[in-house]
Amino acid sequence: MAFTAADVKALRESTGAGMMDCKKALESSNGDMEKAMEFLREKGLAAAAKKASRIAAEGMVCGMTNADAGVVVEINSETDFVAKNADFQKFAADVAETILVNKPADIDALAACKCANSDLTVAEALQEKVLTIGENIKIRRFALCEGGVNVTYMHMGGKIGVLINMEVSDNIKANEGVASLGRGVAMQIAAMNPSWLDSSEVPADVLDKEKEILTAQAINEGKPQAVAEKMVMGRIKKFYAENCLLEQEYVQGDKISVAQHVANVAKELGGEIKITKFVRFEKGEGLEKREDNFAEEVASMMK
Repeated sequence: MAFTAADVKALRESTGAGMMDCKKALESSNGDMEKAMEFLREKGLAAAAKKASRIAAEGMVCGMTNADAGVVVEINSETDFVAKNADFQKFAADVAETILVNKPADIDALAACKCANSDLTVAEALQEKVLTIGENIKIRRFALCEGGVNVTYMHMGGKIGVLINMEVSDNIKANEGVASLGRGVAMQIAAMNPSWLDSSEVPADVLDKEKEILTAQAINEGKPQAVAEKMVMGRIKKFYAENCLLEQEYVQGDKISVAQHVANVAKELGGEIKITKFVRFEKGEGLEKREDNFAEEVASMMK
């Protein structure tokens, strides 16, 4: 019995198993959908699919750099306990290395790459980890920066991961002071969580809304419209100083901005440094958290 791409898609949707595994299952069962499902169950792949429906909002962020690129990747698990597992952490590092080497465009492209330090694809290695570790595991997102000097900083064992990309003049690229600067600014990003690099990156609609709110606040304080508008300009500067990295006060400095700190270090080292991009991932941000009801769990076990 022949099968089509639509059959592979249908089997994948009903079992959650990988596309290639579904294709192999249909090939082995001569296109019979029920036998293909049995094949996946026998191989333990359907069990992995069942785990895939469970909430995975714990895990870790892993960062890695090489000579010409840097990456941060978030990999989620169901529990923090598993995130501390050495096997899970090695898998995260292997995925980060895979991204650095292959530079995939997105998660789907990454899944098809051969996983670093393995004969399996990333999708197959992930499925293997689900089966051996016993929890749902997902590669949620990654960010890759190419060129320049890249520095990563992992906070609290991967609870927060930061990647910073800098344009650096050739004469100081290898200077340890550049890497030290990157780590210091990355720690600032982890702690202060800026939304944008500088004021030029703030979207117009966000800025307009902020001005609207600040104007209303000033008028509610009893200020005339003309005075309120002048007050808003001052408060917008404060908004930039709180939300834009280069305009924030450098937490490890003496009341200078991050931009001024970068300029000071560049001058001291005798070269040029420009921060071009940063990425901050916080493990599980925006995801629904798993809530365990131990009373219900115990009660169900006693039935």
